[in-house]
Amino acid sequence: MTDDAKIWDMEERFWTLGADSARHMSAKDAVFVFPYPVGILQGDALWKEAEVAQRWRSVVMSDRQISRQDKIVAIAYRVSAERGDAPIFEALCTSTYLKDEEKWLRLTHQQTPVN
Repeated sequence: MTDDAKIWDMEERFWTLGADSARHMSAKDAVFVFPYPVGILQGDALWKEAEVAQRWRSVVMSDRQISRQDKIVAIAYRVSAERGDAPIFEALCTSTYLKDEEKWLRLTHQQTPVN
């Protein structure tokens, strides 16, 4: 699997697997920006937030873009995700990954809802 394919696979798993899995794939002081009312979260606060811990049943990522600079990869995409009885969530998202030795770690993630 290429590094690009690994990054996209990890990104999908962040949406669909549990918070413990996401924690192990994130840098210690990762910064995430979620829609209001959650806002900006960093480090351990990420895993205590109910909205972050609740996983999505299905995720479709489109309009995928990727930018690479040495050991840093930034991705951008449009997501359509669903969970429980909530309406389908649509957003423009970005994430940044750092390759630490042979392991990719997520440094940042941001979601901008699309209305």
